[in-house]
Amino acid sequence: MKKPLSLSIFCLFSLLLFAQKKNQSFQLHIHATALPITVDGRMDEPAWRDADIASNFFMVLPMDTSYANLKTEVRMTYDKQNIYLLAVCYNGISGPYMVESLKRDFSFIKNDNFLLFMDPFDDQTNGFSFGANAAGAQWDGTMYEGGKVDLSWDNKWTSVVKDYKDKWIFEAAIPFKTIRYKKGITQWGINFSRNDLKASEKSSWAPVPRQFPTASLAYTGLLVWDEPPPEAGPNISVIPYILGNLSKDYQNKTPPYFHPQTGGDAKISLTSSVNLDLTVNPDFSQVDVDQQVTNLSRYELFFPEKRQFFLENGDQFSNFGLPTIRPFFSRRIGLNAPINFGARLSGKLDKNWRLGIMDMQTGAVDSAGLPSQNFAVIALQRKIFARSNIGFLFINKESINYQPGLDSNKTVYSLYNRNLGIEYNLASSNNLFTGKALLLKSFSPGKKGQDWTQAGNLLYAGRKWNLFCQYEWVGNNYNAETGYVPRQDYIKINPQVIRYFFPKAGIILSHGPQINSTYFFNTSFRQTDNESILSYLVTFRDRSTITGLVMHDYVQLLQPFDPTNTGKDFLATGSRHQWNTAGMDLVSKPQSVFTYVFSGRYGGYYAQGKKLTLGGTVGYRFQPYVSILLSASYNHLLLPLPWGRTDFWLIGPRIDLTMTNKLFFTTYIQYNEQAKNMNINSRLQWRYKPASDLFLVYTDNYLPGPFSVRNRAVVLKFTYWWNI
Repeated sequence: MKKPLSLSIFCLFSLLLFAQKKNQSFQLHIHATALPITVDGRMDEPAWRDADIASNFFMVLPMDTSYANLKTEVRMTYDKQNIYLLAVCYNGISGPYMVESLKRDFSFIKNDNFLLFMDPFDDQTNGFSFGANAAGAQWDGTMYEGGKVDLSWDNKWTSVVKDYKDKWIFEAAIPFKTIRYKKGITQWGINFSRNDLKASEKSSWAPVPRQFPTASLAYTGLLVWDEPPPEAGPNISVIPYILGNLSKDYQNKTPPYFHPQTGGDAKISLTSSVNLDLTVNPDFSQVDVDQQVTNLSRYELFFPEKRQFFLENGDQFSNFGLPTIRPFFSRRIGLNAPINFGARLSGKLDKNWRLGIMDMQTGAVDSAGLPSQNFAVIALQRKIFARSNIGFLFINKESINYQPGLDSNKTVYSLYNRNLGIEYNLASSNNLFTGKALLLKSFSPGKKGQDWTQAGNLLYAGRKWNLFCQYEWVGNNYNAETGYVPRQDYIKINPQVIRYFFPKAGIILSHGPQINSTYFFNTSFRQTDNESILSYLVTFRDRSTITGLVMHDYVQLLQPFDPTNTGKDFLATGSRHQWNTAGMDLVSKPQSVFTYVFSGRYGGYYAQGKKLTLGGTVGYRFQPYVSILLSASYNHLLLPLPWGRTDFWLIGPRIDLTMTNKLFFTTYIQYNEQAKNMNINSRLQWRYKPASDLFLVYTDNYLPGPFSVRNRAVVLKFTYWWNI
């Protein structure tokens, strides 16, 4: 008797969820050493001669069907304080290495590099990454969602890269206090990745299918300890800072203002896997400025968080939900008001449970009527099956000692806003299937009914086929004041299909079509928007790409909209608009000192208008010390009166000067015609000790016409990482 089809599908899916670890047969045994090791890029200590060797790397790109052409050997050992790693990267093609600069946390695809991906809990979801490019620039980050690396994480460890005639050697010492791991576990997930641009080859020790990053923790091998790793012991770090800020507002003709400030952070390891972070009067003046864009959208743009306190171990909070449904978005905290203090408790309780708690307190801004506010977030995650998990999130934003409406000339703020959410994150054991199911509810004064959100998606990432579909429903009264949800009262359906073809020979590595459609409906299921895109991507063996596309847009306006976003006039609510567009994208090969990206679109626009968009980036580097980038975009709009012809230029040259891997100078200039502003931001950073810095930051804002200074500021900041 045949089994029902539904039972067969269930059994197959269960095998995908519960299957054993893919690469558990790849094992590297690590043994303790009592002999001293000097981190100098030389393999001359007896400990390295006695260590086991991980070799015979597998090719990932351009194809994943053979061993790597380039030879790589990795050795590891440890003592009571540190994990030691030594990687020997042999050359395959003569010539200088390819790197962007000596600046840490470089772009993977633009550098010859060696990386370590480490999963101390062997849960195939979270971990740490360390490495360097061939010039010695460090890379470190925390890993989340099974294969993503958060490079904002910054901690104390040492490394050296030494160049030889036929190879380069990366040697590192990673303190046990730097990472988080559970006491008694003797098998960690681990993989090693190497990228060599001259050979156009990416490889890994444990094999990884080409459609996945080498950071994919589903494909790690095992690091087998000869005995449980030593306990890290007490781990308390205090990171104070002191700064002086001199500023002047020329536009409002105020006198120069000098503002001294002090504050700091503390990091306390409660256990080897749970950390408490504290901050008092934090300052973020050294953070990179946002890259500006020309905004022709009807909704709020998303700018990523760059402040380190919110980024470190923050994936449980900031990645809950979907890119357009984020109940928590940390940029809502402290950009318009000073942060007085905050705390975050985060880490793994055991192999299955993960906890995150954060509380931040902001000060009042009397001139704007903004009250002091408290932001509290609780996140809990439970692993199920091989790699999936269920997450819970609670957010509470509350105004302190606030009575709205007392001053009719000032903005009214809410007394409170709360969000409660649950999500299921699917990840099959072989990473072919990933997905999410999401449910959220908000609580706000005077808003009841349709205050729910539900969404879900499913992705199949095969070698030849990539199939994706996403569904969203956001109620009219759903309110996430501490989140990023730019649109309410809609239903969205987004299917996508990609097919890859792999020629056996020739200059083309892969090619194939992609179909992507996004449909928006109101909650009565009447269509309001649609964007359908048909594109064709060609990837060459040197990793350069070319994409051609055609697209169709349909929009029924739900509120008045100015298609230039200049406030000149507005199209009427309910008006319908549709148009077609054609375009092309070009990306150069990364293994060149001269690189470029070009994008062009031409077609219709609102009100039967026309729109031309050109953009791109040109880069040149003098390895490894100077990197020059010039980004530009041009939008040309032809619309009926009163708009007529409208042109927007956005130009942004950037220069990165890296004298050593501890001394960096960056200057970024941005001219935004739509915003009528030109910004200059220059930053000098000296890392005089591991994780300790001196910053000098200069900022100017100008009115482009007539050319005049709006405001100017200079900040000198000193930080020191002190281990107690």
